[in-house]
Amino acid sequence: MSKALPTRSENYSEWYNELVKRADLAENSAVRGCMVIKPYGYSIWEKMQRALDDMFKETGHSNAYFPLFIPKSYLSKEASHVEGFAKECAVVTHYRLKNDPNGKGVIVDPDAKLEEELIVRPTSETVIWSTYKNWIQSYRDLPLLINQWANVVRWEMRTRLFLRTAEFLWQEGHTAHATSTEAVAETKQMLEIYAQFAEEWMAMPVVKGRKTENERFAGAEDTYCIEALMQDGKALQAGTSHFLGQNFATAFDVKFQDKDGKLEYVWGTSWGVSTRLMGALIMAHSDDNGLILPPKLAPIQVVIVPIYKNEEQLSQISDKVSEIVKDLKKLGISVKYDNNDAYKPGYKFAEYELKGVPVRLAMGARDLENGTVEVARRDTKTKETVSLDGIALHIQSLLDNIQESIYNKALAFKNENTFRADTFEEFNSILDTTGGFVLAHWDGTSETEEKIKEETKATIRCIPLDQKQENGTCIYSGKPSAGRVVFARAY
Repeated sequence: MSKALPTRSENYSEWYNELVKRADLAENSAVRGCMVIKPYGYSIWEKMQRALDDMFKETGHSNAYFPLFIPKSYLSKEASHVEGFAKECAVVTHYRLKNDPNGKGVIVDPDAKLEEELIVRPTSETVIWSTYKNWIQSYRDLPLLINQWANVVRWEMRTRLFLRTAEFLWQEGHTAHATSTEAVAETKQMLEIYAQFAEEWMAMPVVKGRKTENERFAGAEDTYCIEALMQDGKALQAGTSHFLGQNFATAFDVKFQDKDGKLEYVWGTSWGVSTRLMGALIMAHSDDNGLILPPKLAPIQVVIVPIYKNEEQLSQISDKVSEIVKDLKKLGISVKYDNNDAYKPGYKFAEYELKGVPVRLAMGARDLENGTVEVARRDTKTKETVSLDGIALHIQSLLDNIQESIYNKALAFKNENTFRADTFEEFNSILDTTGGFVLAHWDGTSETEEKIKEETKATIRCIPLDQKQENGTCIYSGKPSAGRVVFARAY
């Protein structure tokens, strides 16, 4: 057995990094700043993809795929967009290698310089809107509701598995509409889908809100977001949805003929979530013993471990287990029977605990005689002996209970770590002692927002959609404020 994980209280960052690796989720790759997502980690991402993809399609969206490479001139067409991404772009300048005449491997062929450099996709607004110009002519072509599952590259200097890597996986939706009203409705609808997924599938409560102008997506008129609170008191942006106005339609001359025959620019949106959600899932729920996975996203929902002294006992246990496995699979429950004799039951228990399998069944010879099985749940680490009669339905109910219990625990944590601050001293004290979401008054200026960030490293995570009208004074400037916003230190 490997040594125990670092504890969250001792070193939260080291605990996270070690857990990602030891639970076989991902590892650093030979390419600096990039990661290898291992099969167990990727199977969680696949479950996330499948659930989200179904939700997108239920709301009328279709999947497509657009080029990885973007001509440099495209990024120049929307000024704020290029300014927002310029420092993170990887640039392709040549298209060919050749043998080094000095015999030292290969070198870039200087004669193979591209006429125009290509940007490795940091996000796809520009290449997609250049395509939409050919797809949209009339109001009959609208709305255009497209999603893309892809990888993107943003040249990060300081990386952390899942949370911040030079290349990551995501989905990006890009839609075009006839009116501003329709586009805003789409932006808000997708935010609701992200919030629903976070809460119902990830068991992770979120705050829905709008970003300030400083934090808005480059090229957007408005950005909506969901913010989650991690166990170390830091916030994590879990999804964003952007109202683009007519910025990209204007930049790429995407017009449509309305019902009156008049040419108008279309209205756009974009929205996305990434493998950063994997980091959120880990940090929102897991403990010092390993992962705690919500059953809806667990690759293995139930593991069954036999306990036996000889081959005859194993054979008898296996016969009974095969019936249980069959009944569980009929209910759509993913189950693994681990009868590998290379490891003892204690090792297996620790391994599946580390990997966050929600339910573990253990069956020995005495259980077989009594018609019972030991059932252990990962989230509370409690065990009970249960009759084999109706065991599949019992497990189904237990998985539902675990999903709800994990959410309620995270919700209680969020509520207990959401504070109100009325002075800058109180604000600083909360951030330095417990962290969490801090609801405080802000005067609405970028200058004050930047100064608070400089002095405290806390940012305005969002202006809550359910913000109450509450006259007060800004904690920093003392100027009037009409309501509280959500501050936090963040990933």
